[in-house]
Amino acid sequence: MKMKSPQVLMECLLEQGVDTVFGYPGGTILNIYDEFERSGYKEKIRHILTAHEQGASHAADGYARSTGKVGVCFATSGPGATNLTTGIATAYMDSSPVVFITVNVGENLIGKDSFQEVDITGITMPITKCNYLVRRAEDLADVIREAFAIARSGRPGPVLIDILKNVTYEEVDYRPLPVEQHAAHGRLAAMLRRASHDLKTPEPDHGDIQKLLDMIAASQKPLVLVGGGVIRSKGAVPEFRKFFETLNAPVTSTIMGGGACPGSHRLFTGMIGMHGSHASNFAVDQCDLLIAIGCRFSDRVALDPATFARNAKIVHIDIDRSEIDKNVKTDHHIIGDARRVLELLNQGMTPHDYPEWKEWVFSHKEVPLKKDDILHPHEVLETIQAVTGGDAIITTDVGQHQMWSAQYYHFSRPGQLITSGGFGTMGFGLGAAMGAKMGNPDKPVVLCTGDGCFRMNCHELATVEHYHIPVITVIFNNQTLGMVRQWQHLIYGERYSQTDLDRGPDFVKLANAYGIGGARCATQAEFEAALKKAVASGDPWVIECAIDKDAMVHPMVPGGAPVTDFLLD
Repeated sequence: MKMKSPQVLMECLLEQGVDTVFGYPGGTILNIYDEFERSGYKEKIRHILTAHEQGASHAADGYARSTGKVGVCFATSGPGATNLTTGIATAYMDSSPVVFITVNVGENLIGKDSFQEVDITGITMPITKCNYLVRRAEDLADVIREAFAIARSGRPGPVLIDILKNVTYEEVDYRPLPVEQHAAHGRLAAMLRRASHDLKTPEPDHGDIQKLLDMIAASQKPLVLVGGGVIRSKGAVPEFRKFFETLNAPVTSTIMGGGACPGSHRLFTGMIGMHGSHASNFAVDQCDLLIAIGCRFSDRVALDPATFARNAKIVHIDIDRSEIDKNVKTDHHIIGDARRVLELLNQGMTPHDYPEWKEWVFSHKEVPLKKDDILHPHEVLETIQAVTGGDAIITTDVGQHQMWSAQYYHFSRPGQLITSGGFGTMGFGLGAAMGAKMGNPDKPVVLCTGDGCFRMNCHELATVEHYHIPVITVIFNNQTLGMVRQWQHLIYGERYSQTDLDRGPDFVKLANAYGIGGARCATQAEFEAALKKAVASGDPWVIECAIDKDAMVHPMVPGGAPVTDFLLD
């Protein structure tokens, strides 16, 4: 059937099961936005108009991470498209499947420095799994279908589609094609085969599986390290839990692996690395076998690669061959999807136990937490846990509050912690919280942020209020850029250059200005009362928590040092 390109786009989104799009219109993309109104697609696909394109990018990312679906984001050309780049890079670093759709200037204006022209495909090439410039209307449907397939397949990630404006005026033949028929569709199948990324995850080598089982049988002190790859792999978490419980050995996690092993589990040692627990860091230093599943060995985990797991044989399980031996040299590796690898391991696993090893690992206790009249960070997280029954999805920005959230909130399921782990994006949290709540309307969503981070995204309160998205924002307000100040205190001789935030706004008044409830708390009792009120209201809220300016994240290992060289205990 004949239809205009914008209608083809909408029909393709419906083919993919898209129910929500986050975006911001502009001149070049108006034909697509007009289709929402002209053809009634707004009744089939919710469009959330954010306050800024970056907010839309993070919202689509938060939606994707919390639902396991592909997020979708729209923007216009030029500054609209470049405002997405931070969000695209954030999704890329954390392997989040988002399709970004932009519209550029027309073919006759390309390359002429036209108004709001930018080479967004060139700009985003290093931070996307794949990107496209659509010059012909007849290519549009198959490009969209391929983009979604690439975004969700293998190691997930963001894909960008840039469409020339003249294409959005054109009429083209369109035939509906359900997702399950894509691989058999001649032209699309050929495009998929030519795609720069292999869409078919290889079957793990069964010999490699047996070798790991033999290494486990020979080990006396094994440690399991879980990363975000287990969270991203559909169906991997149940297999992972079966694996480590049969192994019956200590389990540690990267920040992106939060929720793969329940935080309250008897085998869980906590997070590993720069702000890892004593038990985790001492365990990785003394284990004789490290089984790392779906992690990158980043510089926040393996701070000094030369000494990381120095007494162990290191086994790396990952879907992406390029990650093997990139940061840490391994003794054995298995390439494959985490779910399938774990499924095969579980078929050959026999029960184990390491009582002496576990007793030694768990003998490394953390410093007792303070309880007095001051509101401490751990009390904020413990209260959120208690009031929400541990059911809340937690989104964060980046800094001290991010580490406190990872340390003190016991995540019990995948997709419950949504944070910018790889790119470290300040301003990520509120957009991500909006997306998470849109994708999970029955779950409480709490944004944990700092006063510095919240300044970068607080304009999205307009979006929260307009669409009545009941996100509860908890601001850890220490009137400083806390993590930077912590480094300045410990490493830079207490020279606090440009980190004091001794200025506005009044966050409660800011919330009220947007028509949102607000509260200010200085004690645990005040915070508990405010949080209960916010949860019961079913409305968006902003709760400001007065935190000690010198509160620090404990423990801390300086960058580049062995993981047991604690600078701060």
